[in-house]
This record gives sequence, structure tokens and C-alpha cells, in this order.
Amino acid sequence: MSEKGVSPVKKESRIVLNGAMLGGLCILLFAGCAVGESRQGEPRSNPILTSDIRQPIPLPAAAGREHRAVMLQHLETLQVIMNALVEEDYELARGLTETHLGFFMHRQAMASQQPEHFPPAYHDLAMAHHAAAEELARIIPTKDLKQILPQFNNVLKACVACHLEYKLRSS
Repeated sequence: MSEKGVSPVKKESRIVLNGAMLGGLCILLFAGCAVGESRQGEPRSNPILTSDIRQPIPLPAAAGREHRAVMLQHLETLQVIMNALVEEDYELARGLTETHLGFFMHRQAMASQQPEHFPPAYHDLAMAHHAAAEELARIIPTKDLKQILPQFNNVLKACVACHLEYKLRSS
């Protein structure tokens, strides 16, 4: 869509959404690369200044590569969902959220990966992520960004929580 036919309110809304998308993706990328200091319930220190004490997930090399691909797909999906929201394509945003981040994706992962390799606390974090995505998918059809953006943020928080606790074993 060209910028000529866009109302000032719609243009401002796009700017806000683009800023939110950029900020959210930066937080998610930083958390995926950052090092975690604490365990559940303990205060966190500055992760940049501490050593990486995230728990490694004990996956065989091939399963680790597959899991990394799934995590990258999640990140890409978040970006496409945010862009769909910016473009006001709520149906695309809802569909991607359900199929790529919700419980459908969890069932796919469980069918292709060996759940016994994952710690129970990791599974709990994954379930929280999928539940947040399902709630986001439920809210998207309202087309109300005051409801959608906080729930999108909850999905990002679920991603960050997991990345702060776990890492793939170094090869």
C-alpha cells in the first residue's frame, strides 16, 4: 500500500507497531544471546557481566540442530505476525500464531522430538509459551491493539524466560 492514501492516524499506528516490533525482536534476540544468572525465584544480576550458567538441554547433535531450527522459526514467525498486525492482516496474524506458536506446534514438536531429552521445567516453560500464543490467537480477531499488544508481549516474555534458563549444549 502506498503512503499517499494512508490516513495520518493509520500512519501513526503503523509507526507505533513498527517500533513495538523492533523493540520486541531486539529483546528476544538479546535474550537468546544473553547469559542468564539466576534460577527461578532468585534475583538476576547483570547478564552481560556474568558467566553463562544457563542449563544445557541434553540433546544429540542432530536433535539440537532441529531444535535450533524450530527456535529460529519461532523468531521469524514473531516478526511475520507483527508485520501482519502492522498491515492489519488480522487473519494471517491469527493463523500464524495458532499454527506456528500454539499447541499445534507443540504437538508437532512432540511427535518429531524425544520429549525425554528435555527437562520437566523446560517443558513447563514451553507450555507457557504455547498457552500465551493461544491466548494471542484468541485476542487477535478483536482487532484491538490495546488488547493484542499486551498479549503479544506475553508471548515474547515466555520466549525470553526460556532463553534465560536454557541453552543448547555447545558443540
